[in-house]
Amino acid sequence: MLGDFLLEAGDMLSDVDSKLMELEKRPDDGRLLNEIFRGFHTIKGGAGFLDATELVTLCHLTENLFDKLRNRELTLSAELMDVIFAATAEVRRMFGALQQSQQPAAAPAGMLDNLKAALDGQTVGNAAAPAAMPAQPVAGATATQAPDGVDWDALYSALTGDGDIVKRVSAEMPVPHRQAEIVPMQQAIDAISEEELTRKAIGRRDADAPGATVGRRDGDVPPKEAKESTIRVDTDRLDQVLNLSGEIGLTKNRLTHLRSDILQGRNDANTLSELDRAVGQLDMLVVNLQNAVMKTRMQPIGRLFKKYPRLARDLARSLGKDVELVLVGEETEMDKTMIEDLNDPLVHLVRNAVDHGVETIEGRIAAGKPEKSIVELSARQEGDHILITITDDGRGMRPEAIRNKAIEKGLITSEAGSTLDERQCLELIFLPGFSTKDEVSSVSGRGVGMDVVKTNIQRLNGTIAIHSEPGRGSVFTIALPLTLAILPVLVLRLADQSFAVPLSMVREILPVTQEQLQQVSGRATMVVRGEVLPVLPLAQLIGWGSNEQSEVGVLMQFGHNSFILSADGFVGHEDVVIKSLDSFRPKGVAGVTMSSEGDIVLILDIKELLSDVHGH
Repeated sequence: MLGDFLLEAGDMLSDVDSKLMELEKRPDDGRLLNEIFRGFHTIKGGAGFLDATELVTLCHLTENLFDKLRNRELTLSAELMDVIFAATAEVRRMFGALQQSQQPAAAPAGMLDNLKAALDGQTVGNAAAPAAMPAQPVAGATATQAPDGVDWDALYSALTGDGDIVKRVSAEMPVPHRQAEIVPMQQAIDAISEEELTRKAIGRRDADAPGATVGRRDGDVPPKEAKESTIRVDTDRLDQVLNLSGEIGLTKNRLTHLRSDILQGRNDANTLSELDRAVGQLDMLVVNLQNAVMKTRMQPIGRLFKKYPRLARDLARSLGKDVELVLVGEETEMDKTMIEDLNDPLVHLVRNAVDHGVETIEGRIAAGKPEKSIVELSARQEGDHILITITDDGRGMRPEAIRNKAIEKGLITSEAGSTLDERQCLELIFLPGFSTKDEVSSVSGRGVGMDVVKTNIQRLNGTIAIHSEPGRGSVFTIALPLTLAILPVLVLRLADQSFAVPLSMVREILPVTQEQLQQVSGRATMVVRGEVLPVLPLAQLIGWGSNEQSEVGVLMQFGHNSFILSADGFVGHEDVVIKSLDSFRPKGVAGVTMSSEGDIVLILDIKELLSDVHGH
């Protein structure tokens, strides 16, 4: 029952946060207030059933506040909303303690005092007011502790509701260590370093490396990945899976009967025709079953998106800006595991849009823009890909300024910088260590955020592109496959061995002859429609040495770079289920699958193989 309560109440609390954001825009909307009140009342009822006294106390005070707003005994203000948001963050912290099978400790006294003061109609003090001042530089601050002793893990969990960190903080942080007064969400975001927000993402990326210690505190036990293991599935989708599995059972019985006939010597044309029909029907049913099962893993991306309006609002208030985050395409569905892995990249991109992209109110007025800035987070499906865009109407980015900053920081040489076009200059922001800020603040400036964004997106087999107009704003576009469970591949042949490469990287297949190859700076190249492209033998990439017998070339596109991968031949295109190598993983191998002939086929990680090739 505890698990069911946490699942239901967690979704309900996220829904309350989302509706509170709407309420701030429409404070007179009685319907919204009723829905928020009912949500909190339900949470309080479940907490009472579980005998979580402190959670009931906090919910009761907050519920009374909603009741007074509903009865128009109080008027909603930004300061009052800060108190409410601080309370919902504390409720989420208490959920973490319950998840650890512990009774939650009492809410900080300062927060309860603020709630009681608000109920009495008094002006709320600074403990709940946003710090509308620029973030102060944090000299020498580490990723885990701010100079004032704020616990980064607790603050991050308050922002994102990350279960793993919530549980660890609840279990490890003694009650006396907590601050006497609540740290409001605005100050929490102001205090969270960009480095801390990337700690889990970098830790996951390096977790397989021997002795990896990135993002861990001394003496920490390496945290286990604790992703939510449950998923809600529409019963209609489960019924479809059940019906298809029943039909496959009938087809299996038909095939068993035909097999028996053939073994008894009945191999006439009619029997073979029936066998062909049964195999064709089985093929169609298996494809339909695969699609139906994949749909059970699909979830609306709105469950992730609704976390960010509050994050943008609180960060904007702490920076003295007026920003509204607009969500579009929340009903777009994608694989649940990918939705979870998208959280960190989108946190960075939303924070960057508010912190870097959007001007201050004074700056917008001077530029002839409305005081309120609009940041749009949208999702849509195009073919077998999901496109996610983050658009702002801020100051935009100047390619030459980014190039000069990268040269100044020593990330590229001036010679290399002079050869970059506008798009390549904008992509310099993804370099580790790049930042346009000269001073490191508690919000940004360490140059680790965008590096992690690109790394995490690439790990999901996705790409990220930038378009920016100085003075008008920037657009970040993320393209992701619908799912990672089934991968379309092109199977290549090298000697007697088959290898698979992701079909998303393949542009076309070309014949390769020795006469077409030209040596440029000691490297084999080939001209394709006026474009000079490097030719990389697959045998050389996987360490088999040079192979002069390559007869086929696959024109590949990795990011914005193109090259030709040469092999002995190709087998064809297949949709494969990837099996990971848990005990060991050779470099350059993303996983394995099985061919239709029953042979093991290695799925190559082209990015990793190219990392060993100088200049690519």
